[in-house]
Amino acid sequence: MYQVDDLIVYGNHGVCRVAEVGTPKVPVADRNRQYYTLRPAYQREQVIYAPVDNNKTVMRPILTKQEADDLIEEIPKLNTVWIASEKEREAQYKATIRTCDCKELVRMIKTLYERKRERVQSGKKVPVVDERYFHQAEEQLYGELAIVLKIPKEEVSGYIAECAKLSQDCND
Repeated sequence: MYQVDDLIVYGNHGVCRVAEVGTPKVPVADRNRQYYTLRPAYQREQVIYAPVDNNKTVMRPILTKQEADDLIEEIPKLNTVWIASEKEREAQYKATIRTCDCKELVRMIKTLYERKRERVQSGKKVPVVDERYFHQAEEQLYGELAIVLKIPKEEVSGYIAECAKLSQDCND
């Protein structure tokens, strides 16, 4: 069970701070259940009441600094995931977003980045679906990494690129 002030990932809401644990005084709350009152890190005006015994939405602790560093170090080695069928690919994107799994988000971002690069080079437009899921995956991943690394979300991409460059320089 999470405690007040714990930082957790709560589904598509991303990183949230546990503000309270108990039965909230809102009409929709089941008086026989315990809830986490969550405050999303990037939507401060929003309040989420999540049942403690929730089993539908992913709820997990945020990465540790060591886990974030390990993930960033592993990024160059992670494979892209390609699915030829547009319909199946979109279903996979949705499923990946719902998992809140940082490693899978990285794979998806790498895949979409590579697909975008190839399409642009061949003079083709990038599908709106690809852009939408690329943005969602980046928001989710970079939002968590920013908090763990204590840097602004806008700097996460550059931070990852710099780490990759340093890692490559060390291996040369």
